[in-house]
Amino acid sequence: MNIAPEIIERSHTERGDIQLQKRENHYEIIYNGTFLMATYNGESERLLVRNALERCRRPHKVLIGGLGVGFSLEEALSDPRVAQVDVVEIEDVIIQWNRQHLARLSGYALEDPRTHVIHTDLVQWMEDAPDTYDAICLDIDNGPDWTVSESNNGLYSEKGIAALIRLLRPDGVLTFWSATASPQFVDFLKLFFAEVTVESVPQERGEPDYIYLAASPKIAH
Repeated sequence: MNIAPEIIERSHTERGDIQLQKRENHYEIIYNGTFLMATYNGESERLLVRNALERCRRPHKVLIGGLGVGFSLEEALSDPRVAQVDVVEIEDVIIQWNRQHLARLSGYALEDPRTHVIHTDLVQWMEDAPDTYDAICLDIDNGPDWTVSESNNGLYSEKGIAALIRLLRPDGVLTFWSATASPQFVDFLKLFFAEVTVESVPQERGEPDYIYLAASPKIAH
């Protein structure tokens, strides 16, 4: 039987309504009425980072787009080669939930001294970001073909990809998380990168999640 969730907190932002709820021992985040993420299906969020770090020779500095429930951040911090992780998160309430309700589930990742949280819109921030990264791991919205927030579409555009390439260090690796398969996005990435791979992650509930990895940009930084 499907157990009704307990509403922990609701918040209204410029982009709409966001809600943290608890179902038995797990937390779920609902964004504008659409399921966004939960603590019971974190393997693909971890794989988003793991694939990038395995492909990197020296993943000293990592950028994570989208804090979520903290699993991607925890995975990055588990690699002893990583010296700094910048996390860009647009919703302040998600940052606060990670400091409070979700902290234990991510191993208190926000308290790690290597973690730097940047509270802003990633799409706007990356156009003028001053730093470069060995790995960029993006879990923004539900992926390239299913964005809950229209402003996130810019991340998957030609302008967005060009901005991400500027942020990549030589031999850097870029990964994207998606809730759906997107052959069109794979073909789009191949216009900009010599290496593009796809990995599906089976889920107990619903369709698989997908991780897209891109490396070796074809255009100059």
